[in-house]
Amino acid sequence: AFENAKLYGEIRQYATCLEQENIRLKSEVQNRFNLEGIIGSSAPMRRVFELLNKVIGTPTSVLIQGETGTGKELLAKVIHYSSDLSDKPFIAENCGALSENLLESELFGHVKGAFTGAVADKKGLFELADGGTVFLDEIADMPHSMQTKLLRVLQEGQVRPVGGSHYRQVGFRLITSSNRDLLEEVQKGNFRDDLYYRVQVFPIMLPALRE
Repeated sequence: AFENAKLYGEIRQYATCLEQENIRLKSEVQNRFNLEGIIGSSAPMRRVFELLNKVIGTPTSVLIQGETGTGKELLAKVIHYSSDLSDKPFIAENCGALSENLLESELFGHVKGAFTGAVADKKGLFELADGGTVFLDEIADMPHSMQTKLLRVLQEGQVRPVGGSHYRQVGFRLITSSNRDLLEEVQKGNFRDDLYYRVQVFPIMLPALRE
């Protein structure tokens, strides 16, 4: 009876260890496929997670492409809030939601009196995001003239507010997205090729939901 009790205790202890190990492994798997709210274990999503792990710790510009509704802005937030910039601003703007003049004012800011309604100086998103991340959603919709100005910002690290005469130094990580193939837009003449190579340093293709 003593030997049986001893053996039973050892079996219970071994079973407890197995249960704890099983819980630990399940937790690891859950964390592996649940990154800041993105959940998925399919092969296409595993490839996305692998790309994320490579780019999160770098200051590299990222281009996220995928169909509407696949979570491009969510992915951009994951990159920002999982990086060393997580305590810095994350500023997002949809390039197709505003007219060219409004988009320029939003991105670059303006000085008082620059146009009707400019009753005070206003900082642009590039300046507000200084040290953090700027996410430009649907960058393929950005007008050509704005593409030129964005390229200058990326090259020189400076912005000039609408109506202003002085440049202001800025520094930020750029993440862009498009629901259209940006290379095709370049080939069609709708998007500057030099800007394309600036924004697609690290491309991520999000799978369609049906995949």
